[in-house]
Amino acid sequence: MITFIQDFSQLKQQVRQNIGRLDELPSETEGLIRAAVSIVIIPVPTNHQAAILLTRRSKSLRRHAGQYALPGGRLDEGESITQAALRECEEEIGLTLHDDQVIGVLDDFVTRSGFCITPVVVCADAGLTPVPNPGEVEKIFFIPVDELAGAEVDTSEPKNDESLRDGFSIMLPTIGHKIFAPTAAMLYQFREVALLGRVTRVKELRQPRFAWR
Repeated sequence: MITFIQDFSQLKQQVRQNIGRLDELPSETEGLIRAAVSIVIIPVPTNHQAAILLTRRSKSLRRHAGQYALPGGRLDEGESITQAALRECEEEIGLTLHDDQVIGVLDDFVTRSGFCITPVVVCADAGLTPVPNPGEVEKIFFIPVDELAGAEVDTSEPKNDESLRDGFSIMLPTIGHKIFAPTAAMLYQFREVALLGRVTRVKELRQPRFAWR
């Protein structure tokens, strides 16, 4: 088992330093819809251990209903990546976060459905409690950072479900099953770069066919 720095401020500093070592990877965005998601590091209210927030989308949504996702969405006109990520955090999970809480960004991830998603890593203060917007989010999960660091990844091709073929996934015990790219790819890069200090790229990781829409 990987042992992490337990002090939250030290973990924040470690993550900032590790992300700072990642050189920007240029991406071709012409013709793509720009979007941003937030990877929120937050102390769990019940035990103060560091965790990442993951949501399950409302089943009433038109796109990707019921799927696991990071809080986020497309950029409004005139918005920066960071502004969009922080706005979506407030709209979807009720967290008001600010520019000085942003630690850095990871690589853009281009989806088969025509989006270019930028993950923004942000650190929430202790005492903040996320509240799901029922119109967009069914449930919020706290994924412990040590669980993410040791999570099983899978690049194999399922034999019995064609919709999952080619899909990169991570098994997360907190939710009891796998999540798939693009969310899994972005969490995997966060794990490798921010938590473990490994320069890792994920643009080649594939999405399952159900996520192509």
